[in-house]
Amino acid sequence: MPRFDSIHDIRSSEKTLSPTEVLRAIKFGIASEFEAIQIYQQIMESTDNEQVKIILTDITHDEMHHAGALLKLLDILSPADTAEYLHGMRKAMDELNII
Repeated sequence: MPRFDSIHDIRSSEKTLSPTEVLRAIKFGIASEFEAIQIYQQIMESTDNEQVKIILTDITHDEMHHAGALLKLLDILSPADTAEYLHGMRKAMDELNII
């Protein structure tokens, strides 16, 4: 199995990824996009520099778009995963009395 755990590991896989490995890589990409969003938002909340805020706001929106595209790709590649996530959302809505 190829490793997807570090930005310092830039080698390509020595083999073609299996469908399971592709799903794992896509999920890692989604997590990475959310992590980037968090980092940029923390920087924005920690500065008074308007130029930094303008640029990082734009980049944050790009990262959100990337996360959305990857989530849609995950939905296409694994409807079973989507069904599990929807189940969790419905359960939370029931617990919070949200219709």
